[in-house]
Amino acid sequence: MAQARIEDDDDLFSFPGLEVIKNTGESRAIHKTGNPKIIIAGAGMSSGGRIRSHEREYLGDKNATVLFVGYQTPGSLGRRIQDGAREVEIDGARVKVRAQIERLGGYSGHADRDQLLEFVEHAGGSIEKVFVAMGEPKSSIYLAQRIHDFFGINATVPEQGDTVELEW
Repeated sequence: MAQARIEDDDDLFSFPGLEVIKNTGESRAIHKTGNPKIIIAGAGMSSGGRIRSHEREYLGDKNATVLFVGYQTPGSLGRRIQDGAREVEIDGARVKVRAQIERLGGYSGHADRDQLLEFVEHAGGSIEKVFVAMGEPKSSIYLAQRIHDFFGINATVPEQGDTVELEW
């Protein structure tokens, strides 16, 4: 059904029963509504979005499922939960993780490796150096190596805290 909607250029997120929550008050009211419910938030929102209150409310519920869609940065709250933490701290509260944790990959908002390589290729000779600063360390190193090997461009993966002076 979802694939057919996409092929027909229909909005996948426009269907009966869907309620878009526009503000914090409406978000808080979710906890007072009956089950079942599905709460959707963008990748990385566990680090500072309204989703944190929902995680605090539902992570301890063994009948709940938390589905992470998209990339969770290593060390972030979402990643720690995804990697199996049994207890986390959310806004000063210790929360036991009893909910079932699931992951759905492939929905990152970032261009994939092939698109990034294509971008570098089409930039021509104007690129002197590339800094790969997104993604898992192993994937970043692999991408930097491919950029160097394919295009002869100096590509590096900076470490946290590194500084670079750019000349214009």
